[in-house]
Amino acid sequence: MNESAALTHLLDAGGLTRADLRKLTELSTPTISEVLRRLAEAGLIEVVGYNSGRPGPNAEIYAANPGAAYAAAVSIRDIGPSRGPSVVAALCDLTGAVRARIERRVDFLHTDPKQAVVDVVAALRDEAGAAAERIRHVQLGVAGSYDTRAHTIRHVDVPGFGRPGLVPEIAAALGTRVGVDNDVNLAAIAERRHGVGRDADGFALLWLGQEGLGLAIDIGGTLLRGARGGAGEIGYMPLYAPDSTHRKTDLQKLVGGAAVLTLGEEHGLTGTTPLEVVTSAAADPDAAGLFFAQLADRISVGLAAVIAVLDPPLVVLAGPIAQASSDTLLAAVTVAIGRAAPLESTIAVTAIDDDAVLLGTLDAGLTAVREALISAIRHAS
Repeated sequence: MNESAALTHLLDAGGLTRADLRKLTELSTPTISEVLRRLAEAGLIEVVGYNSGRPGPNAEIYAANPGAAYAAAVSIRDIGPSRGPSVVAALCDLTGAVRARIERRVDFLHTDPKQAVVDVVAALRDEAGAAAERIRHVQLGVAGSYDTRAHTIRHVDVPGFGRPGLVPEIAAALGTRVGVDNDVNLAAIAERRHGVGRDADGFALLWLGQEGLGLAIDIGGTLLRGARGGAGEIGYMPLYAPDSTHRKTDLQKLVGGAAVLTLGEEHGLTGTTPLEVVTSAAADPDAAGLFFAQLADRISVGLAAVIAVLDPPLVVLAGPIAQASSDTLLAAVTVAIGRAAPLESTIAVTAIDDDAVLLGTLDAGLTAVREALISAIRHAS
C-alpha cells in the first residue's frame, strides 16, 4: 500500500524528494526510504536530480522511470486522414510522453485485422526503441461498440473487425493486455482531461464525423457504455422524415456524411467530402448562413432528445465537421436547440486541436498501465 501510494504521487507529480513524499503520504522517514529503495530496485523510479537549496546534504529528487512501461494506442479508421481505411497509432512511456506516432493506409479487405494491429505495434516499438516486454497495454479505438462478454466488436463497418474472438487473438499475438473502446468514448476521455470538459460535472459529447456520428456520455468522469458497449450509438436513433409522418429514417441519414454532402449540393457549396463542404461554408458563413441553419436544425433533433433524457450541464460538439465550422455551427446549433428543447444546456465546441480519438486512446492505455503496475505492487505486498 505504501509503495503504490508513493508511486501514484511520483506518476502524478514527479520530481519529489523524500521529504515531499513524507508530507504527501504521511509516512515516516524510514518507511519512505524503504519504499523508495524497493521501487528503485523494481526499476519503476529513478533519481533525476538533487535539491541543493536546503541546509544539509543535497536531497535526491525522484521521478517515475519513463522506460519502465509503455502504452500503445491504435485507432482504427474507416475513413482516416488519408481518405481511406487506415490505422493511426502512437506509443507513450510511463510519464505520458509520446515516443512514436505513425499513420498508414490499410486495405482491410485483403489484410487480416489481427496482423494489421500486430504490425503497427511492431512499427511503433521499432521507432521508439522500446522492448516488446515493456509494452504493457495496447488500447484499440474503433468506430463500434465492444461487447466484453462476447469478446466481439459490434456495429463496426471496417472489414474483419466484427469477427468474434478477434480481440483475444490480438492479445495472444502481442503477448500483452488489449483494451477496446468506442472512438467517441475515447474522444470524450481526451475532452475530460484536456478540453472543455475538464471542470464539468458531466457532459454529452456529440461527434460529427466525416461519415458517421456518435455520442459519449460522461457522468462525473465516468463514461456510460451500456450493457454491451452500445450506449451512444445515436446514429441508430429512429426518426420520421420531416416531409412525411410515414417515412421512417434515423439520425445517421439526417446528419451523417452523405446527408451533409447532399445538403451542401443543395446550397451550391463546393467539396467532394463532407469536411470540404463544411470548410467551404465556414469560409463564407454569411453566404452559407442557410446551410448552417438547416444543418443545425437537423443536429438539434438528436441533441434535443439527449438533453431531454440526460439534462447534461454541458454539450460538446466534436469531430472534424464541428471543428471545421467551429463558432459558426455553434451559434446556429445554440439557436436551433433554443427552439427545439425547453431544457437549457451549455453548448461548446471541443477545445482539442489534436487528434482527439488518438489522444484519448493514449490516455486510456496509459491509465491501464499505471493501474496495473500499482495493482501488481499491492498484490505482491
